[in-house]
Amino acid sequence: MFDSGNTGFMLVCAMLVLLMTPGLAFFYGGLSRRKNVVNTMIMVFGVLGIVAITWTIFGWSFAYGGDGSIPFFGGFDQIGLTGLVANITGEAPEALSHDCYPAMADVVFQLAFCMITTAIITGSLAGRMKYGAICAFVAIWTIVVYPPLAHMVWGGDGSLIGDTIGALDFAGGDVVHISSGLTGLVLCLLLGKRKGFGMMSYRPHNVPFVVLGATLLWFGWFGFNAGSEFAADGVAALALVNTVIASGSALISWVIVERVKVGKPTLVGAATGLVAGLVVITPAAGFVEPWAALVMGLIVSPICYFAISFCKAKIGYDDALDAFGCHAVGGIVGGICTGIFCVPELSWTDFGGLIYTGDVSLLGSQILGILITIVFVGVLDVVIGFIVKACFKGSLRVSEEEEAQGLDVAAHGESAYPAYIGLD
Repeated sequence: MFDSGNTGFMLVCAMLVLLMTPGLAFFYGGLSRRKNVVNTMIMVFGVLGIVAITWTIFGWSFAYGGDGSIPFFGGFDQIGLTGLVANITGEAPEALSHDCYPAMADVVFQLAFCMITTAIITGSLAGRMKYGAICAFVAIWTIVVYPPLAHMVWGGDGSLIGDTIGALDFAGGDVVHISSGLTGLVLCLLLGKRKGFGMMSYRPHNVPFVVLGATLLWFGWFGFNAGSEFAADGVAALALVNTVIASGSALISWVIVERVKVGKPTLVGAATGLVAGLVVITPAAGFVEPWAALVMGLIVSPICYFAISFCKAKIGYDDALDAFGCHAVGGIVGGICTGIFCVPELSWTDFGGLIYTGDVSLLGSQILGILITIVFVGVLDVVIGFIVKACFKGSLRVSEEEEAQGLDVAAHGESAYPAYIGLD
């Protein structure tokens, strides 16, 4: 018998997470150049359609199907969501993901996770990648990369990272943020730099769009983290509180860093700090005390700011909207902090955080889990990238003429601001 309260809770959380992807479209659209805002936003919206198909046919089964006997893969038994309707009618109660709500609730919740994860990737590619190429990459990635990684971390007994290694990831530090940010980095390296990168300043064209997007992400993230408890209970409340605290403290931390470094706090910086705080608390949301969430928020912004403002320029990679600098870096910080601050009684394993136990076991598991995620995702990203590149006549990029004109008109035949006449 399903519990109506927990079922309703999971459905609401799923809807909140679904809101995050359109919210990301506004966030990225505002950060982009005026001539590329439509292209930036349609890359995110394209993900909505592609993932709805790939998750239904393959993703759910590859991530959460099977009997748990394979450490890095679910199974083929629930392709096309086969058998899950019988779970609702009571004919197949064994198909339950959790005892208190129907498997279909988990399907849509995890579908929303896959959508926002995949959409984050597109931020690294703004202004220069063929739309067909990113669609093809996303279609493959959401079948062969994301579902196996989700299984390795959240697949339960027998899963490689979550069970065998014993790494903790409450809501997606490895699965969502490190995987998407790293993929963005790999693709931007395969693409090459935008024309004029390093010689001209790229500034957000619409700051209110950035704030609107960050607000929608912030709101949706409460379902993202609290819903990852899969029950309306005390841990869900803790995850919600920690999400508010970490994001707020990271916002203030980013504003302070900007004030010190450039002399002026910016609204874009405040929005970016908010997102960095959401990222860092994601793997730890249900494992740490509120004071630890506060500390994590305070430390993540200087680290991400350094990665974005110094490392990117020093190394020379063109991560257009800083998906790697914010999500991958923030996710790594959050995963490591989980190994330090995890309350032993809240841990999914036999080990608690370093400051409580004096034992480095959990911290070591966290680092090993992060390294496996990086290797697994990075290798497959390169392989998929070269396959897609070969399919698109040896180039993932639009022509120089199209890039100069702007992809809104060149690739989509429309402009976000058709009445505007002037410099971009």
